[in-house]
Amino acid sequence: MRSPRDFFRPLALGAPEPAREIPVRPSRMIHFFDPSNPKMVEKAPGIAQKVDIILGNLEDAVAVDNKEAAREGFIAIARDNDFGDTQLWTRVNSLDSPWFLDDLTRIVSEVGDKLDVIMLPKIQGAWDIHYADQLLAQLEARAGLDKPILIHCLLETAGGVANVEEIANASPRIQGMSLGPADLAASRRMKTTRIGGGHPGYLVRDDPDADNPEGPRATHAQDLWHYTMARMVDACVAVGALPFYGPFGAIDDPVGCEDQFRNAFLMGCVGAWSLHPSQIDIARRVFSPPPHEVAWAKRVLEALPDGSGAVMVDGKMQDDASWKQCKVMVDLARMIAAKDPDYRALYEL
Repeated sequence: MRSPRDFFRPLALGAPEPAREIPVRPSRMIHFFDPSNPKMVEKAPGIAQKVDIILGNLEDAVAVDNKEAAREGFIAIARDNDFGDTQLWTRVNSLDSPWFLDDLTRIVSEVGDKLDVIMLPKIQGAWDIHYADQLLAQLEARAGLDKPILIHCLLETAGGVANVEEIANASPRIQGMSLGPADLAASRRMKTTRIGGGHPGYLVRDDPDADNPEGPRATHAQDLWHYTMARMVDACVAVGALPFYGPFGAIDDPVGCEDQFRNAFLMGCVGAWSLHPSQIDIARRVFSPPPHEVAWAKRVLEALPDGSGAVMVDGKMQDDASWKQCKVMVDLARMIAAKDPDYRALYEL
């Protein structure tokens, strides 16, 4: 059994010390772009100014013939741009693909100092993280990096969900996880072809009306991803990592996208993916606490400065538990206000 002390020792001579805590920064949207697409590459620096995280995608949605072009494009854009306080991520190809080793070797060696996080797709268990962890340490040491590159796990296989707690605990590099509903649906043999969101067939129906048993019965949509998202959130929070909702594929359904993102926000996710510029503002709005709730939370914190005791605020009892809930809201608002001037004004911070 590995000693807990070993977790904070570099896995390669000369590699940076592992992170003791995962940096918590505004992460409302991870905006994907294809580095093999010249038009997207041209727009990326401008879009980076509008998002919290910009991610060069090398995996799914990049044609096989464009894999190497995507890698080269990402290295070039990372090398030639300063993204300021916007985080720079990449999603590399899966560990069992013929491109993974070159993805990590080239990117860490050439632009590792620009990179915050590497997203690993199709993680099955802790063993995948152990391999990537050791390899990253060796590459960091060779490149002379002074801070570790973090790992974001894509939860998109049944095995990954079954092993989610072990994955979260596999390395101090674990920055967080995203739900990958499309690949997860295929892995589970779910009967949906949608990328995220609900399904009209997944519902519960009211009991028959005793006075009109043949009459219409109301139905209520259910969330296909509720169980998985709850497990992912708990696994992440237990180790100080950050949970994210993944993609919502129906670009032409902004209302459905907003609903799915809000479900994730309320359950504890810090952000979601934006696959199209139109989803950036949706994620920005949804994963920023509503101003009226921030105002209420500030009142509760003022009434209970140290969180002890109990008070009544507008006829509602507030105690230590509600103080903690309100502190979560206000802390998030302060963090977002420090980056986003529009929300700084809305929050009056």
